[in-house]
This record gives sequence, structure tokens and C-alpha cells, in this order.
Amino acid sequence: MPYYPNAIQFNYIRPAGKRAGLGDNIGWHTFRHTYRAWLDQTKAPMTVQKDLMRHANISTTMNVYGGAMPEPMREANSAVVRMVIQ
Repeated sequence: MPYYPNAIQFNYIRPAGKRAGLGDNIGWHTFRHTYRAWLDQTKAPMTVQKDLMRHANISTTMNVYGGAMPEPMREANSAVVRMVIQ
């Protein structure tokens, strides 16, 4: 019997996400966002991330998956705050 990605998502992935308390809207794209966040944590260069995500343009990696970079943003904001309060 062939396996269909949508059937796997609806019959296995979503129920597992719900049981784990992650909600019922978990799907294949969720895994891509998680993978991108993990790549970012390794400090992999953006060009490497683009290639590993198999994006044709780096703008896709940055615009669609760019929210995965809270730590550098936090560091930059902290640096500005330190400059202001000195």
C-alpha cells in the first residue's frame, strides 16, 4: 500500500502533535521551520542554510524562515541598550 504524505500528516503527525500539547496544526512545513531554527543555532552561514533548505533564492530563506533568529536579534538589541544607558 503506498503512503501518501497528506495521509501520514493527518493520521500520524497531527495526532502526535496534539498529544504532545503542540496543537493540531502540525505538518510537514513545521519540520522545515524547526530544521531552519536548528541550522541557525549552529551558526551556519545563511548561504549554507539556503542550500540545505534547497531554496533557489536566499530571500526565501530569509523572508519565510527568517523568524528563527531571536538570539542575534536579542544580542543586537542588548548592545544598543547598553550604549544608551552608558
